[in-house]
Amino acid sequence: MTLLKPSSLQVRLAVRLAVLYVIATALAVAVLLFQAYSTAGSLNDRELSLRAEDLARAVVSDGSGKPHLNLPLQLAAAYAEAPDVGMFAVRDTSGHIIAASPVNFGESVSKWPPATDEASYFRLSDYESKNYNGLSVALPTAAGPMWISVARTDGSAALVESLLREFVLDVIWVSPLFMIVTLAIGVFVIRDGLKPVRQISQMASSIGPSAMSVRLPEQNLPTEIAPLVVSINQALDRVEKGFAVQREFTANAAHELRTPLAIITSALDTMNENGDVAKLKIDVSRMNRLADQLLRVARLDSIGLELEFVDLNKVASSVVAAMAPWAITQHKQIAFFGTKQPVEVRANADALEDALRNLVENAVVHAPTGTEVTVRVDRDRHINVADRGCGIPSADRENVFKRFWRAAGEKKEGAGLGLAIVSEIMKAHGGFVHVADNPGGGALFSLSFPPPKGSSEMVFTCRSKMWDARPADNGAPVRCE
Repeated sequence: MTLLKPSSLQVRLAVRLAVLYVIATALAVAVLLFQAYSTAGSLNDRELSLRAEDLARAVVSDGSGKPHLNLPLQLAAAYAEAPDVGMFAVRDTSGHIIAASPVNFGESVSKWPPATDEASYFRLSDYESKNYNGLSVALPTAAGPMWISVARTDGSAALVESLLREFVLDVIWVSPLFMIVTLAIGVFVIRDGLKPVRQISQMASSIGPSAMSVRLPEQNLPTEIAPLVVSINQALDRVEKGFAVQREFTANAAHELRTPLAIITSALDTMNENGDVAKLKIDVSRMNRLADQLLRVARLDSIGLELEFVDLNKVASSVVAAMAPWAITQHKQIAFFGTKQPVEVRANADALEDALRNLVENAVVHAPTGTEVTVRVDRDRHINVADRGCGIPSADRENVFKRFWRAAGEKKEGAGLGLAIVSEIMKAHGGFVHVADNPGGGALFSLSFPPPKGSSEMVFTCRSKMWDARPADNGAPVRCE
């Protein structure tokens, strides 16, 4: 599971949701407790009222019209069994006690003011060493209106209080558990709701110079995210147009330069050789090479490569044969070592020749006079180009494959595109280029290819991923262009 950062939108929503749950739970518990105790109080009051009504129904008149209390046997037994738990007193409208239990309670009630139709509640603290709650109310009876007072001890509500205590304890441990479960569900819902955002983020991370045609889906998105995605797609449209203009300009400029450079080269070849002419030939040669590299860059940025099965031995031997005469003019040699059996990979032969030609040219240019550059093919689908030059420092080995990168102190006049082109060609083939120290001195460049998969042709789009490269201002001299 991915560790969520504090700045994550999921974390922010989850924290806010947790705070909301805590507040809502606290309010709900408070309301429930208030309602529970309020209901318990109402039940107590209702029970006292029912006791008073039972007593009112038991008041009758004898033959002389004198009122007296005739309790049913069950009710009389209940009062007799626990005289100290429940008390009552019945008075007529003149305040005389008709009946009371216990007697001393009747004596106390006889001194109280008249009762009214509206029940009045009272509390007796430390009455006979106990606390009582009660009410007085005027009720109609068979013998006429009577003032009835009833009371009961606090302990008589022990069952209700016990239930309330149990309820409070249940709320105390259930509420956090419920909150955690609810919060977990809320976080899951948030993560599921943000799933389209994560998918769009993953898709957006794959967009680059090599995949400028990719656009983010605008369907089935939350309304809050849809405008942002639309804006991003519109921005990508503008960026893609800018890339297309840049590629077209590079290709056109390089193409337009080739004709005048060819004319200048021909003219220089007809001129008498001297120091100035030789220098001009070197400069024109570099300009020709730069124009050729710019055309390759433009082609890599915009043209798909059709891959087919090719033999690395044939490609490498062809490049070595083509460049051997030029290497001899540089007072250096090129040696090729192949395998007895074909080493087939899925590749574009022309692009692969361009990559290998760049490596061989670099190796020849930077190899000491009189030394040999070796090109070797092995059965692990590698092509190795080795020289006996000064090598490449470890700190510069990743930078040498960036476009236009030059190490501090570099004295060569190249544009810094050759190895970048090699890297892009290898990426288009699903492989990579690697540089290491050559045993015995110098540099060893390796082109590594993935194993072939099937025989049907596939089309790969080869586009640059190094437009953001900038010249470095540190590092030891390197020998690439």
